[in-house]
Formats: sequence, C-alpha cells, structure tokens
Amino acid sequence: YLRFAVSKYHKCLQFLFQVYGDVFRHQHSRQPFSILVGSGVQLSFVVLCLILLAMSVDMNGERAGLVSAAIFLYFGVVAYRRIRWRSFIFEILFSVNCYYSSNNGQAASPRWIRQGVAQALLPPSLICGVAFPVNLVAVGYHSSRSLTPSQGLSVLAIVTFALLPLSLIGTLLGRNLCGRPSKLPCRLNAVPRPLPEKRHCLAEPPIICLLGGLLPFASIFVEMYYVFTSFWAYKIYYVYGFSFLAFALLLCATACVTIVCVYFLLNSEDYRWQWCSFMAGASTAVYLYVYAVYYFFFKTRMYGLYQTAFYFSFMALFCCGLALICGAVGFLAASLFVRTIYANVKTD
Repeated sequence: YLRFAVSKYHKCLQFLFQVYGDVFRHQHSRQPFSILVGSGVQLSFVVLCLILLAMSVDMNGERAGLVSAAIFLYFGVVAYRRIRWRSFIFEILFSVNCYYSSNNGQAASPRWIRQGVAQALLPPSLICGVAFPVNLVAVGYHSSRSLTPSQGLSVLAIVTFALLPLSLIGTLLGRNLCGRPSKLPCRLNAVPRPLPEKRHCLAEPPIICLLGGLLPFASIFVEMYYVFTSFWAYKIYYVYGFSFLAFALLLCATACVTIVCVYFLLNSEDYRWQWCSFMAGASTAVYLYVYAVYYFFFKTRMYGLYQTAFYFSFMALFCCGLALICGAVGFLAASLFVRTIYANVKTD
C-alpha cells in the first residue's frame, strides 16, 4: 500500500513538473490585472471594517447610517455624523489598494502614474456607469432619488481632490517601500512551453472558472436572502455577527476552491493560472446575480421601468464589488499556493 501511495503521489506531481519553467510567466494584460486585484484588496478591507463597525455601534437609528459609514470608510474624507473617527485612518485604508496594486504591478508596468490614476478612477467609473443611466430614468419619472447638478459636482470634487491624491500617495508608497519584487522560486524558460490539448472539457479554463464560484456562493446563499430583504423590503438588518461569519466563510471557501481550481489547471499542464485564479473567485458574482434575478421576480413586487432599472443596475454594481473581492482573495490564495509548491519541489 505504501508503494502504491508513493507512486500515485509522484504521478500526480509529474504534471506539475511539466510547467516548472513557465508557471511564473507573466500573462497578458498585467496592468489591468494588478488594478483589479488592488481594488479587490481595498474592498475586502472596507467590508471587513464596515461589518466590525456595525457590530460595535448601533447604526440603525440614523437614516442611511450604514451607507454613510461605507462612504466614509471608502473615500476617507466623508465624515460620519455619529462616530468621530480621525480621517487619516481611513485615508491610510484607501491607500491599501494602491499600495498593493503598485507592489503587484511594479515589475509589470513602469508607467506607474497612469496605473495610479486608473486605480483611482476604476471604482468611480463603475459607479457612474451604473448610476448615470438610472439617474436619467429617475429624472424622466420626476423621482426624488434623482441626483441634482450640485450633488454631481460634489462627487466630482471628491474624486478630484481625494481619490486621485490618495491613489498617487499609495502608489508611491508601494513603489518605494516594497523595493524590488520578490525573487521567483524557479527560473523561467526562454521559450514558452506550448499548451497541450485538454483531456476532457472540465480541464478548460472557462469551465474551471465557472465551477469555482459555486461553492463560495453556497456558503452565503442563506445570508444573502436576509441582506436582500433588508435592502429591498426595507426591513431592519441587525445580525451583523452572522454577517461577519458569513463573510469569513466566503473568503475561506473562495481561497480553498481557487487553490483546487489552480491545481486542476496545472495538472492539465496549463500554466495560465493568474487570470484563472481571479476569475474562479469572481464567478461567485455570476451565481449571485442569477439569484438576484430570481429574487426580483418571486420575492418582490416591483414593476415599471424605473424600479426594474434601479434594481438590476445596482445589483450589477453590488455583484461587481463582490467579484473584485472574491477574485482578489482567490488570486492571493492561489499565488501563495503556487509559490509554496514550487519553492519546495525538487526537479532532480
């Protein structure tokens, strides 16, 4: 039995040896990849701090208290009226994503200024791309939720005088404090290894990425019902302790499933694991959006163009944020796994 186990172990590692010289090869679109991962890291910190803040302070008594705290955590300059925190703490928190993004893309992109600006403009671009069409519909329906020109100028001022400076500061810190990128555990081949044909359809990267989000979504399926109910049915949500457990379970499930997906990808002699690890974690948002469609038709009584556009647009924005968080966590876990495996492997 011991001989059989050892032979099976070496057979499993044989496929990992085939991509030994290409597993750390940089893939295409390195700068957008580092921007997406950096944004996911930042959102993870924001969500974690927001849940801990909601667990320690009662924010249901004030209107839009949780939303105000989220904006304060994200931008670092919007004061929350009931909680007197110093703004520099949250400015440092905003710089986390640019710090990590600069460290991750330092070797990939020498144009760090463009990367810092793109890092700062990515979240506002997503929000404006969703909110602007919905705002046009709201203006057509004469809704009180439509944004006024003064509010639009306020958002533009926040982006110009808060996001851009903090992004550039975080990028500078990432470049100067992190130093050179860490040394790779193995050397890269001069010529990329050709990819072999897949033995079955389950070894294809799109299939692996799509299946990777199923288990993480199952870990938050029950909790999402209460979150949707509190947001769309206007009911008070107060079980933030369960939210913390659900968020921790989501991160753990995403990390574990992404490691398994990357292992299957490397086992099929495919070394393109960077984007696959990110998309495997981000695919959780696909299942969540499908559930949001089900919730709209069977759990709500919304009707009309404005309510439909408002619901699906902002659920798409919510799913984009979840995709960034899960994708960043998946890539970090897969990167640690791959570095650990190939740092301890012996090719002789």
